[in-house]
Amino acid sequence: MLFRLFSSSLGRLRLVGFLEGLSFLVLLGIAMPLKYLFGQPEAVRAVGMAHGLLFVLYVLLLIISTIEYSWSFRKAALGFAASLVPLGTFWADKRLFRPE
Repeated sequence: MLFRLFSSSLGRLRLVGFLEGLSFLVLLGIAMPLKYLFGQPEAVRAVGMAHGLLFVLYVLLLIISTIEYSWSFRKAALGFAASLVPLGTFWADKRLFRPE
């Protein structure tokens, strides 16, 4: 199942979207409280770097998929906006990125 996700740009987008969404939740729900409530900024540095890389990869894969599948500007913009909202990439996976 996992290897089939890598076989298309849509599969890669969905996988990276899941990881990006998960890293966003870990950053907001675990790393940020550790930094601001317990004075441990190391968690934000590590998780923040991973989240940043996943975000950039997500945006690149979104652009590639938009071109490859001839998605509308609206669909691409919704996919991008979803990456800015907690749980948004999970919504995008369910509503926007399912194979037709």
